[in-house]
Amino acid sequence: MSTTIATPPKTRRRSRRDTSPAAAKPPRRGDLLGYARVSTDQQNLALQLDALEAAGCRRIFRDVGSGSLKHRPQLEECLSFLRPGDTLVVWRLDRLGRGLKHLIELVEDLNSREIAFKSLTEDIDTTTSGGRLTFHIFGALAQFEREIIRERTRAGVAAARERGRVGGRPPALTPDKIAIAETMRAQKKMTMPAIAEALDVSVATLYRHLPPRPAALAASPDAVTGDSAGRRAGARRHPPEER
Repeated sequence: MSTTIATPPKTRRRSRRDTSPAAAKPPRRGDLLGYARVSTDQQNLALQLDALEAAGCRRIFRDVGSGSLKHRPQLEECLSFLRPGDTLVVWRLDRLGRGLKHLIELVEDLNSREIAFKSLTEDIDTTTSGGRLTFHIFGALAQFEREIIRERTRAGVAAARERGRVGGRPPALTPDKIAIAETMRAQKKMTMPAIAEALDVSVATLYRHLPPRPAALAASPDAVTGDSAGRRAGARRHPPEER
């Protein structure tokens, strides 16, 4: 009589993916993700972190740097980490955008990706109709501010033109400097590079502003050609006598 030995059932070996921490898993639909920022290392993130954790944020991204910086690594990582259905939460509006225009653009981009936005201090939540209305008002105010700045700029340029002021880069040589350069050149004591160095301009700029000398005009290729042609014509009219 043969006996069979029962073998225990094989157990599936647990993979590394199963033992990874929960924070490394892809975000579930409807997660609250926070973003906090301070301008310098001396400032403390504790107030923002406490508020974001109390709001139920599953993960919080943190930046240290001025809000005017265009490149903020943790903000970029946060925006790429968000998925449709998630909500980006900040403690206050100025923690997120460099300005009102930048803030509006960020929230519009989140809205196009089906991601909500919430600001705790201002009590703005784009998942509600009241929050969306508030943000539309902010957008209208931003557009109004841009129009006002544009009108003021046009009015300032028009007023400056009426007073004889023209925008653009000022000339390198003023009329007084041009007169000084002409006097220096007429004295024939300094070379043109020396005059340009004394007036703090380039030699090309000096030549561009000074009229050419009469001697230079006489020695120009056209003048030389004309004189040579005249001599040749005279030689044809008065051939040399034969010896």
